[in-house]
Amino acid sequence: MLPQVKVLRPEGMLDASKSTQFRQQIKDIINEGTRYILIDLKKVNFIDSSGLGALVLALKMVKEKGGKLFLMSLNEQVKMLFELTNTGHLFEVINDESELAAKIKA
Repeated sequence: MLPQVKVLRPEGMLDASKSTQFRQQIKDIINEGTRYILIDLKKVNFIDSSGLGALVLALKMVKEKGGKLFLMSLNEQVKMLFELTNTGHLFEVINDESELAAKIKA
């Protein structure tokens, strides 16, 4: 049986106006005991520096609790942001939810 996984599917822009709420949502999920979080970025069309900071902080919070954070469905803008900021290597990016099961079991 796989451990509990929480899937977040933000929409629109992940920017300064949404990053605080996003960080709180991650904190709440971790405090509930969830150790594995998948962030599906399929419906996110733009991430600014605040949004990137929120993702990095989310990763740090999850790791501090012994969990893992996965990203999925990165669009070209997000990929380019990760490349420009040299942060892509920080995140574990998966192709689909079936790959998640294999990563968690490993």
